[in-house]
Amino acid sequence: MRVSKKYLAPALIATVALTLAGCAPSVDTGSGGDELAPVDISMITSQTGPLAAYGEAYLAGFDAGLDYATDGTGTVDGRELNIEITDDAGDADKAVTAAKDVIGQGKKVIVGTVSSGIALALAEQAEQNEVLYISGPAAADAVTGVNGYTFRSGRQSFQDVATAGTFIGDPEGKSVLVFAQDTAFGQGNVAAATAVLGGQGGDVTSLLVPEDATEFTPFAQQVVDAQPDLVFVAWAGATSGAMWEALSQQGVFDSVPVATGLGDISTYGAYGPASDKISFLNHYFGEATDNEANQAMVSYLEAEGKQADLFSPDGFVAAQMVVHAVREGGDDVDAMIAALEGWTFDSVKGSITVRAEDHAMIQPMFQVKLVADGDSWAPELVTAVDADAVTPPIAE
Repeated sequence: MRVSKKYLAPALIATVALTLAGCAPSVDTGSGGDELAPVDISMITSQTGPLAAYGEAYLAGFDAGLDYATDGTGTVDGRELNIEITDDAGDADKAVTAAKDVIGQGKKVIVGTVSSGIALALAEQAEQNEVLYISGPAAADAVTGVNGYTFRSGRQSFQDVATAGTFIGDPEGKSVLVFAQDTAFGQGNVAAATAVLGGQGGDVTSLLVPEDATEFTPFAQQVVDAQPDLVFVAWAGATSGAMWEALSQQGVFDSVPVATGLGDISTYGAYGPASDKISFLNHYFGEATDNEANQAMVSYLEAEGKQADLFSPDGFVAAQMVVHAVREGGDDVDAMIAALEGWTFDSVKGSITVRAEDHAMIQPMFQVKLVADGDSWAPELVTAVDADAVTPPIAE
């Protein structure tokens, strides 16, 4: 395990400073004075592996969010927040080992991971050891309400699917094929589509592709043969380009309507000639909003030579949540949880509420299209989808 300084606010050297005034424990410095004890935070996420790019955007967003939430000081009345970053490499076993290690050291707050499977494994550790866990971009619906110690900082699959549903109007009597990887993320999207669109009278089926597949032509042909009214594609990772190329080569876009989530910046050119034929639901892109928080994040990242990307808001929100939890709850996990439950705050995407009952993040989503931009493609906002229109049911 190692400590990374790359993603911490530039005003700091080894740690990020936060303070809890009045109720923070103090440490005798041995020189006649006391200083407030730091809060140890464990960040577990992908820095290598198939989802490393998502982890990088998340971490950069966290850095920007910390700067924003502390007004650029990196402090809250002087209390240090020691952030230790561990690379899970997309491996649940590594993540769990890291979690057990930091919990054994006495750390009470864990944040991170872009993998839904890993998030669920870390959530189990949080409950068993009664520590606060704020997951990252992991989208599986199962993370919401999994236990009272687990929160999320991004959207969930239900919100993706509900946004996709806005493209087809009334789903009654229509067939919807979910084309996805056979992972927790893909399975979560199938479950969400069944709940959302199937619950509205749609006939939802799925075609799940092994995560290690590299040849997608046979699967693309199965999509054509199925002849659904809508194909909802849920895909993540490095094989996205090859998958979209196979769909295009097999004529999927000429035979059925396709909706999918707009991925990170690196994927904007991956859809080829079909780019303007796809209906994109969207969690976030840099120009999706123009509020104070988004302006601050975009400016901060640009100053660091980076771009606001798909999962930048997840890191930004996580930082806001950590600062709020520590400010209101100090070192008491129950108090931190109470501070986050029901909290409404302004962030990059607009107003966000942490639903008290199950910790779902109630937030707006976006309809987006790709438009030609020289030799490439760029996203353009079609409409913002109100948070109430895509709110998931309370998890039980």
